[in-house]
Amino acid sequence: MAAFVFISIGLLVMLLYVILTQPASKGAALLVNGGPVLLIAAGILLTLLRRGALGIPLILIGITWWRRTRAPRSVRPPGGSKSTVHSSNLEMELDHDTGELDGRVLTGRFQGFRLSALNEDELLSFLQEIKSDPDSLALLESYLERYHPGWQDRAKNFTSGGTGSSDPSHMSKQEAYQVLGVSPGASREEILEAWRRLIKKVHPDSGGSAFLTAKINAAKKVLLSE
Repeated sequence: MAAFVFISIGLLVMLLYVILTQPASKGAALLVNGGPVLLIAAGILLTLLRRGALGIPLILIGITWWRRTRAPRSVRPPGGSKSTVHSSNLEMELDHDTGELDGRVLTGRFQGFRLSALNEDELLSFLQEIKSDPDSLALLESYLERYHPGWQDRAKNFTSGGTGSSDPSHMSKQEAYQVLGVSPGASREEILEAWRRLIKKVHPDSGGSAFLTAKINAAKKVLLSE
């Protein structure tokens, strides 16, 4: 019994010494992880020394502390998931978490620029450059409608090229995966879940884009038609 007591006291002293000699950040981490052990060991020691009135509460506190530090923490699902739609002149991205649209210019004098880095005059200038490409025109129109309301009044010479090519027969499987933001080989349930989530964000009835809605519907049809 005496040997156990001395060993316990020695271990407690060593653990305290290690905690106190560490840098503050490491010491705090050691205290969080080692604190429960210290309390439980001290409680056992006091109980063996016939000081159960103090020892047993320390043991209970130590066990409760230990359980809390080991309790599973909620893990936030990884963010940053995006859908991508390509055209000849533009690559558009839709953030799944926020519903925000942004794009990257692929051709012309604004090549390499993000749409969010261009002012309205520059965007309208780019619009004139791509007016012969219906798909790019529709993508840029979607962006302008969301972030530059009333742009039509400032672009009177602009004529929309229509809704672009959203026929599933013109969409590859690779593009369909990019549009829905799912990995190749995704299950039917994963594809439908991505489609439901995206269609709510871009549907015209919610102030979204008819062109992107058509693209998303086309992607779903391509991947589920196998």
